[in-house]
Amino acid sequence: MDGAQKIRQLVEELQRIIVGKDEAILLILVALFSGGHALLEDVPGVGKTLLAKSLAALISGKFQRVQCTPDLLPTDVTGTNIWNPQTGAFQFMPGPVFAHVLLADEVNRATPRTQSALLEVMEENQVTVDGVSRPVPSPFFTIATQNPVEYQGTFPLPEAQLDRFALAFSLGYPSAEEELQMLQRQRSGQISVQEVVPCITPEEVLQVRGQCRAMEISTPIEEYIVSLVRATREDSEVSLGVSPRGTGALQRCSQALAFLRCATDPKRQSFYVLPDDVKFLAPYVLGHRIIPTGRRSRRAIIDRILQTVPVP
Repeated sequence: MDGAQKIRQLVEELQRIIVGKDEAILLILVALFSGGHALLEDVPGVGKTLLAKSLAALISGKFQRVQCTPDLLPTDVTGTNIWNPQTGAFQFMPGPVFAHVLLADEVNRATPRTQSALLEVMEENQVTVDGVSRPVPSPFFTIATQNPVEYQGTFPLPEAQLDRFALAFSLGYPSAEEELQMLQRQRSGQISVQEVVPCITPEEVLQVRGQCRAMEISTPIEEYIVSLVRATREDSEVSLGVSPRGTGALQRCSQALAFLRCATDPKRQSFYVLPDDVKFLAPYVLGHRIIPTGRRSRRAIIDRILQTVPVP
């Protein structure tokens, strides 16, 4: 089975488990194969945990979940050293970050100190406890969630931490037909993550990441990405524009999207990044990185910028 066929199987299996969320599935795979992390801003009960668990099972990876609360300590995330009376020495007990797919549920309910414990892991793929650095499994992929409606008792993510996420998006409510299909599947017992058959290994995920990085992207497309980012910094409705990290994220995500579209769409013959790939991803990669000055939404600002910046 070649790489493209495995990617198609991965997408098909996720679509079979997650009803009617093809765009969200594509975005989560873009985040995974670009080497980034994903922030899901959505209400409870729309399938975020199911998506994370299914993805971990399909890539033969270890899954861990952290329910973030105000009393969650940094060591509850990274792990800590405990005294072992049998050996007479301290022994490191790894935390939930030692997994391939980590779900940080309601990350904005954790204190800033605990939120920052995720920063090193997400950026460096390692944790440091008592001066000793330990690598986490590779690939390491974080899916963080936050409820965009309930803000009581929360600690909003600072810009520095938001910038660590390659993409931010929501699953949204299903349509009436999709919700009926969900009920029928639950009644017949067709939804079970335990029955998922892995279709790709963690080592192959790393290989796909390398193929995405090698996806051809022309200089005019890179100039287009830079123009979009710089437009956010010069816009009168934006008090904080996109950082250079966001520029790199948009490039890598566009390469990953182009690779996924080439692997899953037999009609696509262009094996390089297109302007449409960049335009599709811009709201999800750039939106959470800007701070609006007025009431206009982040999505509306990015959409307006996409209409004003010339397309190559």
